[in-house]
Amino acid sequence: MAFDVAAVSAWLKDFATQCHDNAELLTDLDREIGDADHGTNMDRGMRAVAALDPDSFPTAADYLKKAGMTLVSTVGGASGPLYGTFFLRVGTAWPAVVDAPSLGLALRAGLDGIVQRGKANLQDKTLVDALSPALDAFDAHAGDGVAVALAAAAAACADGRDATIPLIAHKGRASYLGERSIGHQDPGATSMTMLIEAASRTLD
Repeated sequence: MAFDVAAVSAWLKDFATQCHDNAELLTDLDREIGDADHGTNMDRGMRAVAALDPDSFPTAADYLKKAGMTLVSTVGGASGPLYGTFFLRVGTAWPAVVDAPSLGLALRAGLDGIVQRGKANLQDKTLVDALSPALDAFDAHAGDGVAVALAAAAAACADGRDATIPLIAHKGRASYLGERSIGHQDPGATSMTMLIEAASRTLD
């Protein structure tokens, strides 16, 4: 498929639907270790992104960067800056001709932006724990094409999400809980898994 504005819009609209349908789940997860607003914030922000008219953007890169700016301006807490930075960086790195290796590089630029913005590392119990192994899996399967690489990424992302449960949080409001954060699934890793699963469904 052509990785044009329509394709990228389909990806983010799918993610917006997931954020809306699972807003209560994300909020419940955040209530355990955060301030109970992740579901509400992601739903509001992605509704605004889904409302963007893809026909008004000349390229997918322009659309992605606008999506990032929209999230920064409409989502409070940590979610807006982190997801906004992700899409801004992905858009900036989006290639003119997309194949699996170049898509992997664009997604990796998004991860790098999140790490720089949030100062989070692996094992800190954040969305990095889901996205980083997802992109490692993507790169490992890039030679098999976009669809296979994204499917592998989605599976690894879900595994990374689940692996946050026994971790102690070291970033964000959850870090205040110390060992009491053990046993809870990270809400950011959960929403990130929804994003990568949406990509697997729509980008191939």
